[in-house]
Amino acid sequence: MILLSSVSRLLTKKIIMKNILTFTLISLLLVACSNNQPQLVESTNQENIAPVSQELKHVEWSKNATIYEANIRQMTPEGTFKALEAKLSEIKDLGIEIIWLMPIQPIGELNRKGGLGSYYSVMDYTAVNPEFGSMDDFKSLVNKAHEMDMKILIDWVANHTSWDNVWIADHPDWFTKDENGNFIAPNPDWSDVMDLNYDNMEMQAAMIDAMKFWVTETDIDGFRCDVAYMVPVEFWNEMRIELDAVKPMFILAEAEQDDHHIKAFDMSYAWELMHLMKHVVDGDSTLHSIEKYMTREKNKFSRNDYRMQLLTSHDENSWNGTVEERYGSAEKAIATLVYTINGMPLIYSGQEYGNDKRLEFFEKDNPNFANPEIFDFYKTLMHLNKINSALWNGNYGGDYNRIKTTADEQVFALKRQKDESVVVSMVNLSDKAVTFKIQMDEALILADVFISKETMLNSDIEYTLPAYGYMVLEK
Repeated sequence: MILLSSVSRLLTKKIIMKNILTFTLISLLLVACSNNQPQLVESTNQENIAPVSQELKHVEWSKNATIYEANIRQMTPEGTFKALEAKLSEIKDLGIEIIWLMPIQPIGELNRKGGLGSYYSVMDYTAVNPEFGSMDDFKSLVNKAHEMDMKILIDWVANHTSWDNVWIADHPDWFTKDENGNFIAPNPDWSDVMDLNYDNMEMQAAMIDAMKFWVTETDIDGFRCDVAYMVPVEFWNEMRIELDAVKPMFILAEAEQDDHHIKAFDMSYAWELMHLMKHVVDGDSTLHSIEKYMTREKNKFSRNDYRMQLLTSHDENSWNGTVEERYGSAEKAIATLVYTINGMPLIYSGQEYGNDKRLEFFEKDNPNFANPEIFDFYKTLMHLNKINSALWNGNYGGDYNRIKTTADEQVFALKRQKDESVVVSMVNLSDKAVTFKIQMDEALILADVFISKETMLNSDIEYTLPAYGYMVLEK
């Protein structure tokens, strides 16, 4: 869904209202209905969630996966499933295993924004947007991706629907109303959508059934759940149980809450680091703030929790600026740090070719491939994440620790290690060349992944990085 200028601006009256309900409702377990509707749990105080005896089990193929966000409307001139299918080899070559498709369902017409509307204004949960092609075209895309050992996630908008959603006529009680009985938007800015009522258990069951439809009918591999923080955690917990019973899933939350990882979600957004890197480039934060961020991550999240690392996304690009606008000549340094620090790297449509254009959100638009040479840079980092277990996801990968240098105000160096596999990255986050030494008790001979050259790493050697320079070494 459309983010405002920062995550904090998303804490609207809608969220406050749901939090009040969350803290006042008593946990109830519904008796399974004779029509085999899923058991659903009403909202409870987050603090009363019972701990689970073992951590969420991730699908095996996710352990070293990278992820690509595909904006179907914008990433090709045709804007269709077929056109995206033709690009699968290119995405595969980049080193991607998971393709997350922005919403593929028909877009509402009532109160539509712009000429084509928002993907996140869903008219029918179990149909495809005819602009993109047919259901058979979508199934062909999924099948082709599977043949190439790639996985497909679809974006799921559970918090709200279009004003002309097919549920409206028969189930008006499935939607939130104000004191005068009028349907309402989740917040005033999202005027093209209307809020769903998660106090209604019948609606929750229908939502899970709609998600099951895509798994059983098209064999997708999981979901990216839009504004997951605006939907009760208990719904997501039950959703995961129901879907995994059909097929083991991989599920991404658009959220940054640790309780989402207990039962429901494999991965959440590392928004904090993305915004922090912008502050570092702008001179509003120091490199010490990155180290403090790493400490908070270790304290807040389990080693089993996947975190998605990103420089941009559909929201960031359209509303907050392109990668070039946000990071300028520091892009490669920032990407090197973000994609090696921990978690699963995300590439957004056109980022791999240096898109320097804010893509229109409600109209047809196409990226401007301003720097196609950068493809090989991102390809190197994506493949390193796949082949070197030090960078793998969650418990599969190595822990991350900062390496102290004699230039800690300008250079951020870190080491990750898993068994015998090692990755060391060093980035100069200043606009001047820096010469420095590292502080290490050991000496290592590692391979420089960008120039295919062996490099000695020890505390006696001086290293020089140009302005916004970077070095990645591995074994």
